[in-house]
Amino acid sequence: MKRIMILSLMAIACLSVQAQEQKVKVLASSPGVFVPRPEVNTDKKTKKTSAVWHSTNNDWIKDNCEAKNVTIVKDYQQLFPEIANMPLDDQPYMPMSWRLTAEGGETVMHCYFRMPADEVTHLWLTSEETCLVDGETGVQYRIRRTEPDTFRKHFSIKAKKGDVVDLKIFFPPLPESTKDVIIFGIPNWYLVGDKVSLQQQHNNGWAGVGFDYDVKPQFHQPRLLQAHLSEDKPYDKQNWNTWKVLTDAHLIKPQKDGTMAIWLTPEATYLAVACEQNWTREYWGFSWGNDKADVLLDDAGRQYKLREVQGVPQNELFFLEGNAGDYIAYLKVFDPIPLDVKTFTFISPEGEPFNAWGASWKGSVLHNLSIEELRNNQRLFEYQPRKVVE
Repeated sequence: MKRIMILSLMAIACLSVQAQEQKVKVLASSPGVFVPRPEVNTDKKTKKTSAVWHSTNNDWIKDNCEAKNVTIVKDYQQLFPEIANMPLDDQPYMPMSWRLTAEGGETVMHCYFRMPADEVTHLWLTSEETCLVDGETGVQYRIRRTEPDTFRKHFSIKAKKGDVVDLKIFFPPLPESTKDVIIFGIPNWYLVGDKVSLQQQHNNGWAGVGFDYDVKPQFHQPRLLQAHLSEDKPYDKQNWNTWKVLTDAHLIKPQKDGTMAIWLTPEATYLAVACEQNWTREYWGFSWGNDKADVLLDDAGRQYKLREVQGVPQNELFFLEGNAGDYIAYLKVFDPIPLDVKTFTFISPEGEPFNAWGASWKGSVLHNLSIEELRNNQRLFEYQPRKVVE
């Protein structure tokens, strides 16, 4: 009799758990952007590893805590099959995945963090800025609480290296009629004004929407003006007198520095970048075929390598002659991106130092670049002959 009662109670408990699981409705989900993995230090005595998170810019907030009772996710790779087969540990980049769900009468943002070390400090999740905004009505759904309690605090997490923790943010329930929301205030997951369509699991593709490949762009190719600036010697990065001088760049109408456009073709991906010509003779440099080359990274972690920058020297600094006030564009050629990719990350590694006036070769990482938006920018890069009035 006692055994029957115990089995009955277990059956009821299992049914209760299944009922709770069935009440979880996924509204939106993403494997997230890939970010540089922080430097990991190992204690020589304990062999424990530690890391300081690098993406927090709220140093004026002095509250700190250790996150307690953090949920460890065992089925992370099942939640995100796009990256299930990727070797995620000890890679230079790590995913910042998330899921937005309706559960327990609330809207819950699950922010997943794969531990790069046994202890990570200086993490940041949310503050009073965090909210969901209905994309049609503008109604704001403000943050209620977090689990564990890290609201408006820097915090540390202790867990096993490689574990995936689930940091939860709770909001009021969204009406079922909500089509999309704009997410604010989750900076470490790069959700700071990002519009997300709901009711679409892993909404990361254009498949079936009717988009087709682009026609290969035809850009005006720079031409060589001088083989060396002033010294007929082999190229020396530290001696600008040996650098090549180019002219006749692809001119465009005035655009904000760094504006981009993209063309997808079966053979290659073409990425145009707008630049201001601030001086009559200005130096530039592009690397490819090495670890200093730009790379594109999609949400599934696939890399698209830079093949060339059309019309310019490979792995050499050079001068470009024009007019101060020109707006020019360089055309970068990458491996082909499939049509079902919606967003990507642009990574430009830091370059090696060199001797030149005002030299600055800092790296950059641009997240959540929309392919649809960049395709719409193609018209901005039509050739515009220089017009001078004197």
